[in-house]
Amino acid sequence: MSIFDLYQILGQLVFIVGLALLALLSTALILGRMQIKEDRLIFPKLLLFTVDVFYGLFKKFSEQVGVDGKIVDQIGVEVRNKVNQKDFRKTKHEDKILVLPHCLRNTECQATLETSGIICKNCNKCVIGVLKNKGEDMGYKVYIIPGSQFLKKIVEQNKFKAILGVACYQDLNLCMMNLSNYPVQGVPLLRDGCVNTKVDSRAVLEKMGAIQLEDSGTKLDGSCSESNPKKAH
Repeated sequence: MSIFDLYQILGQLVFIVGLALLALLSTALILGRMQIKEDRLIFPKLLLFTVDVFYGLFKKFSEQVGVDGKIVDQIGVEVRNKVNQKDFRKTKHEDKILVLPHCLRNTECQATLETSGIICKNCNKCVIGVLKNKGEDMGYKVYIIPGSQFLKKIVEQNKFKAILGVACYQDLNLCMMNLSNYPVQGVPLLRDGCVNTKVDSRAVLEKMGAIQLEDSGTKLDGSCSESNPKKAH
């Protein structure tokens, strides 16, 4: 076999692999959008494989076909939530940890930063205090962290069987990928950023097992506002 023939075969193989990859990304994008829009979980292992293995490429592909690359993180979070939901709910609250982002804090927050994260002073100026107190009452260990480095320390220093996290879609997806050995649940921020972020507090409470979302009339302010969240009950 000549070198020309070898190059020709290699070229054909690369072309076939490229077509297969495009087909995989296209299929995953279609199935992922179905999961998000219609709440239909189809081939979850295929979706998670595509998100985990081809994360960066999947984002670029989505943007090339006119879809916001953030959908890749959304797919990862929503699929893992569905896949892990049953095991998470079966786990005792005492074996779970709740991780909240520091960006939910009120801009006048007086909480201090320690090795385990932010130590809430229970000033009731933001929703963190409500979620923290409810979680601790139920048996959760609750952490308020300023970055993923703190999450690594928490995972290394604590014995737990399940975790519930709140973050922007990208951070949430990446953390859930790294914690795939646990039944992880995530609630994305409604408004992300470094400060004045917002979360659907009822969704967090529902994930925690504190309320039934569809039956609850609970209304909580998920933003970092001056108002006392307890007034919304």
